[in-house]
Amino acid sequence: MRLSTRIALVVGMVVPLLVVVSGWLLVQLVGKDLRTQADQRLAERAQGVAVAARGLLRATSHDRPRAEQARQRKLFTAALDVGVRLSGPEGTVMDGPQPAASVPLPTRTHHPSTVRSQGRSWRVLAVPVTGRGPGVRGTLWLFSPDTARDAQLGMVRRRVVTVALLAAPLAGAAAWLLAARAARPLRRLQQAAGGLDPHTSAARLDHAPTRITEVDDLARTLQTFLTRYDEQAARTAEALASARSFSAAASHELRTPLMSMQTNLDILDAFQDLDATDRAETVDDLRHEHARLLGLLVMLRALAQGDLVEADSFAVIDLAELADEAVADLRRRHPGAEVVVHSSPGLTIHGWQPGLRSMLDNLLTNALVHGRPAEARAHVVLSLRAGEETGSPRVVLGVEDRGPGVPQQRREAIFQRFQRRADSPGSGLGLTLVAQQAALHRAELRVLDGTGGRGARFEVTFPAAPAHRPQHTALPAHRDWLADPGDRPQGFHKEHL
Repeated sequence: MRLSTRIALVVGMVVPLLVVVSGWLLVQLVGKDLRTQADQRLAERAQGVAVAARGLLRATSHDRPRAEQARQRKLFTAALDVGVRLSGPEGTVMDGPQPAASVPLPTRTHHPSTVRSQGRSWRVLAVPVTGRGPGVRGTLWLFSPDTARDAQLGMVRRRVVTVALLAAPLAGAAAWLLAARAARPLRRLQQAAGGLDPHTSAARLDHAPTRITEVDDLARTLQTFLTRYDEQAARTAEALASARSFSAAASHELRTPLMSMQTNLDILDAFQDLDATDRAETVDDLRHEHARLLGLLVMLRALAQGDLVEADSFAVIDLAELADEAVADLRRRHPGAEVVVHSSPGLTIHGWQPGLRSMLDNLLTNALVHGRPAEARAHVVLSLRAGEETGSPRVVLGVEDRGPGVPQQRREAIFQRFQRRADSPGSGLGLTLVAQQAALHRAELRVLDGTGGRGARFEVTFPAAPAHRPQHTALPAHRDWLADPGDRPQGFHKEHL
């Protein structure tokens, strides 16, 4: 059932009900006013009739028939349109419309009361009549019939019923017209929303303000819902793409080490009498390939997490504290390496803690492995400082080594996946993960020459975030670090490399 029809039915039922209720109140008020007016007339008439009644009682007490008849006529004349009954020591006289003599009447009242008899009602006022002399004492009753009042109230009731019967269809029709007109923006919104199909068009709900609060609020709610739907659909597509990329990369990159491990296992199985040197070399190859497989899976998993992380996982991070933890772990794993840290406390950014820790670990490991001078002790310098660029506070992270450095023409390629030297023990994904985290944190990643032109310096510049005021993190629209760069170009700031 349409909204306009529902409104018409409701209004068609409610309006007559309101008319009836209002009419009932009106009848009660009119009846009260008419009764008040009748009581006032009755009280005013009682003042004049009481004088004539006192004269009649006086004439009756002195036994003067002529005077008594004259006083009686005077009493009935004074009563005019109201009924009158006078009860005294010598009997009762009555005239005009009034209930039967057998109907009990009030003896003394200060205000009129109602008496009913044979389906009719009267307003009765009892007035005591007293005068000089022993026989001048009685009770005067004045009667005002409710016939006129009942007729007027009946007319009002009939008109109320007539108005209610007429109001039902008229109010329903008017409500339907007005509701149909008011529902036009809602129907247009429904048609616009019903015409959206994400499978055939990228168009989204375009709503012009209608100045109808409910419709505009509903349109904004639908637009917000569709925006969230688009975001979730995009994230679902990215998750599926990441899963496919993960599967493709794992199957491609794991094939070689697995085949190598299979060959070594076949050698160990086929040659049970293999000499100790060859056996140790084969076992060492197995360990090396196992470590490579494990590192490759860990890196692929980290890249997949970075592609799927949401903005609500970001928080205010003390980068100096995180760097100290990473350096401490590196020193435990490589006690012979020289790692120097230059930083100051209170350098905070808004970031994803697991991703930042992975970035630090990979930068330090890369400097330790590839930045070692020939036949010399590895030397790595990690620096953290506050910067001020483009008018906004920054935090600059630098990792420097004393190795051969990175040629200018290679400074872009080293961040692509599986780019590694032939003698590298790594998976070729460490620097890809660094570039991914830089893009996630809206940071600028650069490869520079080391101090004095020696070695390489990897520098990441983050937007700073006050610790007391968390900020909103806008993640990159597309994250495709597991994809083949030839199919889906990676989205980090290569112009700064």
